[in-house]
Amino acid sequence: MSKFRSHMDRALAAARDAATRGEVPVGAVVIAPDGRVVAVEGNRTRERNDPTAHAEILAIRAACAEAGSDRLPGHDLYVTLEPCAMCAAAISFARIGRLYFGADDPKSGGVTHGARVFSHPQCHHVPEVYDGIAADEAGEVLRGFFSGLRT
Repeated sequence: MSKFRSHMDRALAAARDAATRGEVPVGAVVIAPDGRVVAVEGNRTRERNDPTAHAEILAIRAACAEAGSDRLPGHDLYVTLEPCAMCAAAISFARIGRLYFGADDPKSGGVTHGARVFSHPQCHHVPEVYDGIAADEAGEVLRGFFSGLRT
């Protein structure tokens, strides 16, 4: 059995990079079953004029391209913020094995808040979910970004 290693540091770096581009600072990392990092992405909704260009969606797209498949069984996804309902559905459709996320999102979350996508009977695949990974740091990145917009 392999030892757990958090890849949230890479996701946080991607979130900070997104903030420097004026994007909401969310970062995501996909890890292959063999432990390789196969995708690192940050939000790009404004840059691409695309409301679906969330970090999770972009990372899943890149990982699927690398795998040559629309399914990612056994892959792990690390994301700095609780995924929204759209991203949670994509995680399920991609058959991600484990989801690790940082900060809760009571306003727009779709996993432990809001829609709670994985708890619906229509959800065909439910990943293992681990929340609170580097939650304080992920929350601080978000708070810092939004407080900078208000000043």
